[in-house]
Amino acid sequence: MDPQQGPKKRGRKPKPKEDKKDEPQQPKMKDSKRTQHHVDDKYTQWKSLVPVLYDWLANHNLVWPSLSCRWGPQLEQSTFKNRQRLYLSEQTDGSVPNTLVIANCEVVKPRVAAADHISQFNEEARSPFVKKYKTIIHPGEVNRIRELPQNTKIVATHTDSPDVLIWDVEAQPNRHAVLGANNSRPDLILTGHQDNAEFALAMCPTEPYVLSGGKDKSVVLWSIQDHIASSTTDPSKSAGSGGSIIKQNPEGNDKTSDGPTVGPRGIYYGHEDTVEDVAFCPTSAQEFCSVGDDSCLILWDARVGSSPVVKVEKAHNADLHCVDWNPHEDNLILTGSADNSVRMFDRRNLTSNGIGSPIHKFEGHKAAVLCVQWSPDKSSVFGSSAEDGLLNIWDYEKVGKKVEHGARSPSAPAGLFFQHAGHRDKVVDFHWNSSDPWTIVSVSDDCDTTGGGGTLQIWRMSDLIYRPEDEVIAELEKFKSHVVSCSAKP
Repeated sequence: MDPQQGPKKRGRKPKPKEDKKDEPQQPKMKDSKRTQHHVDDKYTQWKSLVPVLYDWLANHNLVWPSLSCRWGPQLEQSTFKNRQRLYLSEQTDGSVPNTLVIANCEVVKPRVAAADHISQFNEEARSPFVKKYKTIIHPGEVNRIRELPQNTKIVATHTDSPDVLIWDVEAQPNRHAVLGANNSRPDLILTGHQDNAEFALAMCPTEPYVLSGGKDKSVVLWSIQDHIASSTTDPSKSAGSGGSIIKQNPEGNDKTSDGPTVGPRGIYYGHEDTVEDVAFCPTSAQEFCSVGDDSCLILWDARVGSSPVVKVEKAHNADLHCVDWNPHEDNLILTGSADNSVRMFDRRNLTSNGIGSPIHKFEGHKAAVLCVQWSPDKSSVFGSSAEDGLLNIWDYEKVGKKVEHGARSPSAPAGLFFQHAGHRDKVVDFHWNSSDPWTIVSVSDDCDTTGGGGTLQIWRMSDLIYRPEDEVIAELEKFKSHVVSCSAKP
């Protein structure tokens, strides 16, 4: 097999311990040790600064790696914290089944956590803020999870098969994941791919549409509109114990015991290699984009046929792993690549013959970028995570601006304003919390370095980092005057 066509690192299944000793890993030892030494140094330095950098941080040690993490609906609000669903996967070595995990997370409100609480966490411990609520036994590993914006209780999953699986997580029964247990039955199965579709998955912000890409080099679009009950668009109607909000027998098509199937609305060809990620335009269910191992960024429009509208032939100098479309400004698209960079494109500057260069290149990672996502809180801010163990937060408005006195080191990459170094191995996924501003959940796969499973972290940087400078100065002045008045009292 051509080594270039080997399995993606982010998608590899953890090997049983007895297999590991047989692998010829000697030649890589020096490099991996050097990389790990760098990660450990960065981590030690980061840990000492935690009380200064963060408003809140929860560290949760996982038994198995999770390749995807997503926020679900907010369940409850109280004085000091909010309760919210969290979706995770467990990618096992085969000794127990792979699972989709629904957890309850206590999200501490801003300016509530004390500094000593933030700094005192144990890398090996499970966080009291994260509690498993329900387990779904997944047919195959869970490589990607996406929630339906119209109803976040409906999620889609990608596995190592051509199908996309749709789950009503509230109506699904809770299962005990033991060897030999039967798989949970998906509420819907979306068919249409001719080969495995493992990573490229998106849900449409405006309609109940699902988009996927796979090894068959195609992008496939489905509508699940007809298969979802009206409660999907009415948040006051909860599935809860009232049964699934997915119609269990759409159009009388229940020919398989695995679950009812839905065929595609459209199949789109234009990539020359595996499609690695897809994204919808935030303002149109008919427009979407895709990236792949052919180094291409392609824009599509379902209204004009199944061929590319715009194809950027050389969007990066290597495979593209991820793409995201700005929800606040629908001309801006982010891409992340195995060339370690993130690039930002303006679709108005692209032409149908593939000519078009990025308006910004963000170069702060030391390894392949695995995930990019725009912030829901500020239109110019986004995050990127990579195999270097870092999750960088960028602001493109800061590119080209003079660095304020002492604010950042002169060697800092343009646009980078925060670096989360709490993970000690590749950060395979992260998700901004749209219900809780500036709060992020992130997961790393720590099998290779720590011998553990994975690490889940939920964190919110201090607002002194991202608030406008004049606001921060005003706040500090207020604090200074308070200190002066207190010390002046007899």
